[in-house]
Amino acid sequence: MSVLRWIRRNLVVIAGLLTLAYMILPNIVVMVFSFNNPKGRFNYAWQEFSLDAWKDPCGVADLCGSLVLSLQIAAWATVGATALGTMIAFALVRYRFRARGAINSLIFLPMAMPEVVMAASLLTLFLNMGAELGFWTVLIAHIMFCLSFVVTAVKARVMSMDPRLEEAARDLYAGPVQTFLRVTLPIAAPGIAAGALLAFALSFDDFIITNFNAGSTVTFPMFVWGSAQRGTPVQINVIGTAMFVIAVLMVLGGQLIASRRKNNAQPQ
Repeated sequence: MSVLRWIRRNLVVIAGLLTLAYMILPNIVVMVFSFNNPKGRFNYAWQEFSLDAWKDPCGVADLCGSLVLSLQIAAWATVGATALGTMIAFALVRYRFRARGAINSLIFLPMAMPEVVMAASLLTLFLNMGAELGFWTVLIAHIMFCLSFVVTAVKARVMSMDPRLEEAARDLYAGPVQTFLRVTLPIAAPGIAAGALLAFALSFDDFIITNFNAGSTVTFPMFVWGSAQRGTPVQINVIGTAMFVIAVLMVLGGQLIASRRKNNAQPQ
């Protein structure tokens, strides 16, 4: 009975840990098989431990080229979507204008719309405009579908801001630029950063919209999909593992910095 009571008391924690394990398990599998030395073309069965793929992560033709291209598109899409999304979020929260309610509703449309529908629509638009499919069409498409996620993240942060802080800054003779840079922007920064990180992850990971509008351009997700038809090189697991570890370290670093700031802000 004591075991049952302990389970009931910690049921939420147990469920959370099981969910976390379920989410992390595919990454663990990718990490383990990055040290595999497969005998055939497919890296689906464990054969023997090897560091060959880690020693030469760019040993597969065009792998690192597609990776760099995906990082470039994700970086520029993040900059574009974050800048536009932040301005839209502030406009929707701070100002009253015609069709504001309709725009608020339409912002969520790309998030709710199936990717294949948006991909086909963008392809039709580019073809009707006579645009050449490639880097720029992919970048425009990524900015478009990342914009909604940035607006949602920044808007939530701006809505929670206390307007009295900005009023206090103006009472202390701060100009509009000073108020924005020293009060508004630092408070909104966590929402902007969250939107930017989400945009980067979505852009780098996207396959469906990219595949429709890429032309002859090959991004990393497209390279992985194409390789899966012929055989999956271990280097793909290496790249995936490295990106997973970097993401985890960034999250842990952010948590550590936030914890230190919180401790320093507390009165001694």
